[in-house]
Amino acid sequence: MKTAMDRNTETKQRTVQLCSVRAGAGLYGIDTRAIREVLGNSVPQQVPLAPSHIAGVLTYRGEVLEAISLRTLLGLERRTGTRDRVLVLEDEASERFGLMVDEVGDVVSVAEDAMERNPVTLDALGEAIFDGVFRMKSDLMVRLNTQRVRPMELARSGLPETRASRAGAK
Repeated sequence: MKTAMDRNTETKQRTVQLCSVRAGAGLYGIDTRAIREVLGNSVPQQVPLAPSHIAGVLTYRGEVLEAISLRTLLGLERRTGTRDRVLVLEDEASERFGLMVDEVGDVVSVAEDAMERNPVTLDALGEAIFDGVFRMKSDLMVRLNTQRVRPMELARSGLPETRASRAGAK
């Protein structure tokens, strides 16, 4: 079975550069064009009454940014006693925000057409924030749609609250 990286080296296909990140055991890819900067370990200032996926706010070059916790957004337990890595993401409208992840890995080039569709078993949040899946040599990399994890977009969609209320009902 060919991986996304194998297909990239065989032909001169359009490629995309993805920064690999981890949240829990999952491997996720973020288009490097959306990343403004990778900050080291950070602890955000908590915001009272904020939704659970909002890790808090961070100061970035004199600007206050909302920080989204990818772990919490995905329904994973919050890590305690550790500092998460922060990626400062920026979209076309220059809206900046922080994305808290467990680890930041390498940048990989993959063939765009090697991305496979999301599984039909994903819930509405997964369907909204994941673009698809790449088969890597040792793992699957899920491509994260940074436009849809923006704080304003998440608030507008209401999807994280839907997942949180289902998790609380268990």
